[in-house]
Amino acid sequence: QVQLVESGGGLVQAGGSLRLSCTASGIIFSIYIMGWYRQVPGKERELVATITTGGSTNYADSVKGRFTVSRDNAKKTVYLQMNSLKPEDIAVYYCHAPNRVMDPWGKGTLVTVSS
Repeated sequence: QVQLVESGGGLVQAGGSLRLSCTASGIIFSIYIMGWYRQVPGKERELVATITTGGSTNYADSVKGRFTVSRDNAKKTVYLQMNSLKPEDIAVYYCHAPNRVMDPWGKGTLVTVSS
């Protein structure tokens, strides 16, 4: 079965950086677009960044220029480098394949930014 495991979250000061990782199992990782999402309690999940199989990336306006998504197909892992973090980036971050809507979501990793 498909499993997505996120890690790398934590508490940082505003302006700091974190690198999130997400490792997938149970899918042929290399053939899927992968995305990073985030969710604040009481709000809908938001798509933050995507990366295609060829490495093309796309970002939400709120993170453009600060976040960088990358992937290592051999390790079945997608990364999210987050720089210049702001308090409004506080959320639980998840990875998922946008085209695999039936796959279960992982537990996510919590990012907290202190001002």
